[in-house]
Amino acid sequence: MLLRLNTIASIAAGLSIVSAQTFQRLGTCPDLGCILPPDQQDFLPGQQFDIRFEVHAPKNGSEAYNAGVPDEQFTVTIQKEGGAAAQSVASFFKQPEPPLEKWTFKWYEDLFAQDAKNSSVVNVASKIYRRVALYEPGNYVVTLSAYGGAKKTIANWTVRPLAAEKRAKNVILFIGDGMTTNMITAARLLAHKTVNGRYQSLLQLDKFPIIGHQMSHSIDSFITDSANSASALYSGHKSTVNAMGVYADSSPDLYDDPKVETVVELLKRIWGSAWGAVSTAFIADATPIALTAHTRSRYAYGPLIDQALHGVTNYSWTNHGGPDAYFGGGAEQFLPGSGSYLGKDYYAEFQKQGYALSLNKTSLAKLDNSTKALGIFCKSNLPVWLDRNVYTDNLKKQTNDPAGAKAAATDLPGLKEMTLKAVDILHQRGGDKGFFLMAEAASIDKQMHVLDYDRALGDLLELDDTVQATIAKLKALGELDNTLIVVTADHGHGFDVFGNADTKYLAAQKDDRKKRDAIGVYQNSGLSEYTVEVPGVSYGTGANFPVNWDPRYVIAAGLGANPDHREDYRVNKEGSRLPAVAATNTTDYYVNPADNPDGFVVNGTLPVNEAQGVHSLTDVPVYAWGPCQEVFGGTYSNIDVFYKIANCLGLAHGKNTTSGVCNK
Repeated sequence: MLLRLNTIASIAAGLSIVSAQTFQRLGTCPDLGCILPPDQQDFLPGQQFDIRFEVHAPKNGSEAYNAGVPDEQFTVTIQKEGGAAAQSVASFFKQPEPPLEKWTFKWYEDLFAQDAKNSSVVNVASKIYRRVALYEPGNYVVTLSAYGGAKKTIANWTVRPLAAEKRAKNVILFIGDGMTTNMITAARLLAHKTVNGRYQSLLQLDKFPIIGHQMSHSIDSFITDSANSASALYSGHKSTVNAMGVYADSSPDLYDDPKVETVVELLKRIWGSAWGAVSTAFIADATPIALTAHTRSRYAYGPLIDQALHGVTNYSWTNHGGPDAYFGGGAEQFLPGSGSYLGKDYYAEFQKQGYALSLNKTSLAKLDNSTKALGIFCKSNLPVWLDRNVYTDNLKKQTNDPAGAKAAATDLPGLKEMTLKAVDILHQRGGDKGFFLMAEAASIDKQMHVLDYDRALGDLLELDDTVQATIAKLKALGELDNTLIVVTADHGHGFDVFGNADTKYLAAQKDDRKKRDAIGVYQNSGLSEYTVEVPGVSYGTGANFPVNWDPRYVIAAGLGANPDHREDYRVNKEGSRLPAVAATNTTDYYVNPADNPDGFVVNGTLPVNEAQGVHSLTDVPVYAWGPCQEVFGGTYSNIDVFYKIANCLGLAHGKNTTSGVCNK
């Protein structure tokens, strides 16, 4: 009962301060005393993490307190429900008392303060306890007392039950970045034929035995980004937008925030398994890099590649040994120069650690499955499926050669080729200890941002095709029954299809309002022409993709959040869309006159300084197949995806472990 009352009291105390705020002094800190991890956090038994305590003393603004002098004599205690009396944190974790840290930061209280450039200044006293763990399941109360007891902050933590039995030898986590149920529905319509309202074939995702939904909110905002949402999926701990593997604090250092152990770090430490990451984005992008990243800035690309290879400097539990298979784009972070960490050649750095290097599809196929492998196939993100397979002339326009030449990367693998090769490598290198693989279809999200729905749905279909091929690969390797396959997203976009559009009629009209008559709704929405074969037209892309990407009657679709733009609903054959451009001498964005010139103007719904669509609140689907599949049904938080996977891998030991050994 004490814990429940403390929870209610702590929530009530913070409501008047943080409820519905746009600007926050520190998102997880409603009072002047901060506990990180904050209230209402869960932990895997034995999962290692840091604890930071901050005491704030604002010098000015509505929260001004104690003349801006923080209490340096604050005390902190922890108590397990039903256990011994509360102890100091140092005593409880058998650590020496850490040194006091001090710094100052600034923030704006609201939009009026921001417009007036009237910042609030906060002085901070802080301590951090590194690399601790809670081994016994149950509830814990952490109390921070400052200013002679005038300010108290309470955090209630829960250590989840033990689950030391390893039910799955392998786990493959597919992430369709930004993918929603509505997008999956639209992709099915594009690629699969119907007769009298019945599909004649289905997506591979439609054949999964279990489907659930996860809520994607971040810890201090209800609209998330890919960094902290990926971190929640990989660590079971929510974080702040742009943060990964940490609870974001107020310190000036981007890398000293309190860290939390991720699934691959746990897996390496406890079982010594192999692990890998595959992405159609640049490999330092949020979703792939969050497996090993510990920082509140997702944009520290070069340093994060170094963390992926070496772990966090002087932080031994992140010594995960580096990935066994690491495939994607992002040559900028590997070629020596300003984009790489300390200007080093990170191709060479990986090769020094025993990695075989691949820079194209041909060499990828020839990699030895027994050797750790790095494959970087272009600068920036990989070109999308539609350009690699249908509008291939667009590839020649780029200067994205991964070796640094001013040339186009044209010998490119796709998600399927990268994933299947990663499975081969991880299967051999993991052996009896198994493996973990994350494979991301990144440009579902990236193309939704620029309102290029055809390219987004093409990459979603590529994901589905990859899942199908991976199931066949696992069956051939004799590993299908040993492997948990999870397909989900990190967040969504407010996308949906609301009818069809007659592109020929729309282009022929001169008036914007008349152009809108080309949209057919309800009974006038008609049927899909994407699966109707056109004489003389063949893409040769297989049964899981449309046979006609440019029919007269196309889907009419849109986002709930977008900049000013122009729509004609046709596929963009010349490359990805640029829906809005900045006007001269301003940061405001307006309709791009070169984009869809035959279309009609759609007024935006976002702030005028936003050039792209943004993420939405929607829950996203979770598909499961294999050992432990039954636990993935229902609706739950994104952190629960981590706990379900971790339990299936037997990572919840609740005991001290050394690399590859569980001390029972």
